[in-house]
Amino acid sequence: MATDSDDRVYYVISDLHIGGDEQLEEVEFLDELLAFLERLETTDEDAELIINGDAFGLWEFTRADGIEKFDVLEETYPELFEQFRATGENVPITLVPGNHDHELAAYDEYVDRFAKYNVDLVQEQSITRPVGEQAIHFEHGNQQDPNNRIEEWGARYARPLGYYYNTLVTSRAGQLSDRGRYNWMKDVQAVTPTERMPVWLFSKYFYREMNPLLRYSLVPFLLLFNISVILVVLSGLHLAGLWSLPVEWAGSFFSQFGRAGAAAWFLLTVNVSVVGLLMLVGIPLYFIRRDVRKTINRFGVFETELTVDPIASYEEAAREIFASEPETTIFCFGHTHRPTIQEVDGGLLVNSGTWLKRLHRRDGIIGLLPPVFYPSYQLAVVRIAEEPSGVAVEFEQITKPSPATEELTRTERFFTVGRDPEPELPDRHVVEATETVATPTPSD
Repeated sequence: MATDSDDRVYYVISDLHIGGDEQLEEVEFLDELLAFLERLETTDEDAELIINGDAFGLWEFTRADGIEKFDVLEETYPELFEQFRATGENVPITLVPGNHDHELAAYDEYVDRFAKYNVDLVQEQSITRPVGEQAIHFEHGNQQDPNNRIEEWGARYARPLGYYYNTLVTSRAGQLSDRGRYNWMKDVQAVTPTERMPVWLFSKYFYREMNPLLRYSLVPFLLLFNISVILVVLSGLHLAGLWSLPVEWAGSFFSQFGRAGAAAWFLLTVNVSVVGLLMLVGIPLYFIRRDVRKTINRFGVFETELTVDPIASYEEAAREIFASEPETTIFCFGHTHRPTIQEVDGGLLVNSGTWLKRLHRRDGIIGLLPPVFYPSYQLAVVRIAEEPSGVAVEFEQITKPSPATEELTRTERFFTVGRDPEPELPDRHVVEATETVATPTPSD
């Protein structure tokens, strides 16, 4: 599908993941999205809005099936659909299915239902748009991901591995989220890559769900862990009769404070004993784990985003497109939720990011405390347009305050002080007719 205008401006968003069971119904960026659509409603530009996959979280609906899910969306987000209608009267809106909303490609009824709101649903894996003398390739990106590739595009019961994860884990989290001490499980969609899920769950359990008395009794041991490792070594030297001075000095120091000193000395002794036992067990387990990991890597039994470059498959797909279609110089996708602009063989690989909350892992400044996952928003729109020097690709940031103050406990903020994430969007790039200008700067 191509437009009649080669000088059209394209606005691209993706990975909104609107909808889902219970707590997943909440759209925290709805006001910002409506404001953006209102802006396009009144623009004088010859523009087109491309929603490049995963606009809706249809996989996360487990209590409706097929076209019934549209009825739920329509009833839940009437403001959004009415704004689609208004915006679509001024600029074309094109919707490309992703993996989470692949059902849009499986039921023809969706085309007619969206058309009533001036949204052109294209039931194809990808589309191409001209921009000046060049062209843009749009696809959601899940077809380059073996865990979410739809082998039979348009099949009503396509079930890649990612489908089961989202119906069994993500949707279930939406149903259970409000049962916690804090409604945090609904953020499960923001945990990327999914290999971080166990660490994220443990982190939220420790800081949110663990009994406060138990948590605060563990904090001294965890904070003193690094110091305790040194003390274990010194204690070992003392017991072996090789060097007793540090232990004798510490005993004399604490004895000056009477009962308080004796209590502190007892606590330190218990802490050193526990850490010593952990080290005795941990050292052999470390070597066993390392040997098992080497064996796994040698056989290639488990390959995940942690062992395989998550962008490599997209680079290869872009090279193939650029080679087979010389006029195409931009490969635009989403899926991984990581806003990126990267040079590939004279063209650009562009990831439009996500409007979901993003979680940034930050380790504590001291001790052995669980990591903290700082929330932030990187709401952005990719703008692609021709200019005299070539085709410009840039991110337009939509401001939304960080929710860290409301969502992180004082403990989390205190032990990661100074480590707040400062995510930045990629810089503007220009693709000339014969070469790519500027160097790539992928976002964190």
